[in-house]
Amino acid sequence: MSATAGRQGAWRYGRAVAVGVLVTTAMAVPTDVLDTPLFSREVPVRWWEYPTLAAVGVLTALWVGIGSAQRGAGRAVGGVTLATFAIGCPVCNKLVLAAVGTTGAMGLWAPLQPILAVVSVIWMAALVVWRWRRRPCAEGRCLTTQPR
Repeated sequence: MSATAGRQGAWRYGRAVAVGVLVTTAMAVPTDVLDTPLFSREVPVRWWEYPTLAAVGVLTALWVGIGSAQRGAGRAVGGVTLATFAIGCPVCNKLVLAAVGTTGAMGLWAPLQPILAVVSVIWMAALVVWRWRRRPCAEGRCLTTQPR
């Protein structure tokens, strides 16, 4: 591996970790899964919200780290958005409250959130697998290898 390829790999992995941390923080702060004075939450954090947050953060970092130039960013944003709705407080979401009210938020929306969490993690995992299978090295065209 050349020095240039090593630097490019380090940059790509550093960027992947930074994006993973940024996405995790961007999900955790407004949903108040990460307790801050900026936001409050009416319903306590449920146990499954922590692993969902961690899984989506790690999968996002992996997705970025694979570094394919192919499309798919919109799908990844969709998976992260779905996970954010899944881990959010059911009665703190203004869209849900406007659509179904407080009773509906707790009776209809809250039971759907764990399902959305599982779907978002599966969605992100599928995107990682999809990107992994379409990376240049999957077809023997690695950009970092030197001809022998």
